[in-house]
Amino acid sequence: MAFIPTHKFQSATVLGWRSASSKMLAGLSLALPALFGASGAQAQQITIKYSHFLPANSGFNQKVALPWCAAIEKDSGGKLKCQMYPSLALGGTPAQLADQVKNGVADVVWTSPSYSTGRFPRTEALELPFTLPGDGLQASRAMWDYAQKYAMEDFKDFKLLAIHSGGNSVISTASKPIMSIDDLKGLKVRSPSRFAALFLSAIGSTPVNMPLAQVTEGISKGVIDGAMIPWEVLPAIKVDEVTKYHMEGASSQPGFIQTPMAILMNKAKYESLAPELKAVIDKHSGKSLVDLTGKAWDEGIADTRKKLAAQGNKTLVIKDADYNAMKKTTTSVEADWIKQANARGLDGGKLAAEVHAIGTKYLGK
Repeated sequence: MAFIPTHKFQSATVLGWRSASSKMLAGLSLALPALFGASGAQAQQITIKYSHFLPANSGFNQKVALPWCAAIEKDSGGKLKCQMYPSLALGGTPAQLADQVKNGVADVVWTSPSYSTGRFPRTEALELPFTLPGDGLQASRAMWDYAQKYAMEDFKDFKLLAIHSGGNSVISTASKPIMSIDDLKGLKVRSPSRFAALFLSAIGSTPVNMPLAQVTEGISKGVIDGAMIPWEVLPAIKVDEVTKYHMEGASSQPGFIQTPMAILMNKAKYESLAPELKAVIDKHSGKSLVDLTGKAWDEGIADTRKKLAAQGNKTLVIKDADYNAMKKTTTSVEADWIKQANARGLDGGKLAAEVHAIGTKYLGK
């Protein structure tokens, strides 16, 4: 048989091509899974951008936000993972957090409806003086109860994960102990909200609107004489270091004034989740999250009381007669709000009555 050299050449070429191809495919078989497996994992993991206004070492961040994030990550098998932005790391102000989550700048925020006057009209009833328990857990349960029945329309642009009490706002002063309504007259006191400002004006103080971040310096420099701030927040912004006296009513009585706090999720983000991931969010929202925040607040209140006592700060509980005098003097705040709510088409009288009734239900539990 004749030997044709070109066949030998073609055979060697084919064999070489096959050998090279085999090596290439073997390499790809190792590289592609790693490449696409990583992409697949990244595609499956959904980042939840979580923003709020307190520092990373605050009680809210440590005892509420981070545990909530850990819980949804665990129950989702790692598919949901938070990226935290404390201290307004995404920019803006506390009052702008509601818009940030509505517009998708953040996926979840913690803020107060109080910061957006008129935007959450039904929720405003929770800020009326002398309506709710002064603790964290029972006041938060009362707020959630009220919100579920009467205020969900306020949150139609959001996925409401929880609404809870920011705690009773105690009156902290630098050099003057407050034991009666007369002691408050003429004092310049930082107000946390519009309703707190109305409360302070009614009892003869001068309310000062000042961001939390400026309160400590404002007191130390004498710009203000004191501040209305919940117990849990005092050490977070070091107000406890520039004040000596902290005045409140008896624990068996409703607190002076509450600040409702809300944990809001971007509605589109929630709706984009697969059913099983929505179920994870739902499991860790609502009453379970309300209880988490309420218990964290009570722990924070207890820790703050101990810390302040160790520093030599004084907690002052006013007498019933002075408490009732303050209550009587501030009745105009509720009456005026009822008129404003009625003018907006709401039944202000009913909403105010329901807050009182729900507050009484949870008081002392």
